[in-house]
Amino acid sequence: MANTPQAKKRIRRNQARTVVNKNRVSRIRTLVKKVENAVAAGDKDAAAIALKAAQPEMARGIAKGVLHKNTVARKYSRLTKSVNAIA
Repeated sequence: MANTPQAKKRIRRNQARTVVNKNRVSRIRTLVKKVENAVAAGDKDAAAIALKAAQPEMARGIAKGVLHKNTVARKYSRLTKSVNAIA
């Protein structure tokens, strides 16, 4: 249990950051799913637009420290490959 004012403040700040980070990760997952759904439907234009919207958000996730750099690089690569594979 936190006894010092500093530790109590740290708990409050961690709770606030957790909410923000969860929202950020959730938003990224939603954008990635939009790309995957467009690819599954075979709609290249929609998939390209969705990918273009997802990439900056994923980069922001790296910058904010909620996602690992290599994880996002792998997702970029796989999504781009799948969008380009649509005939």
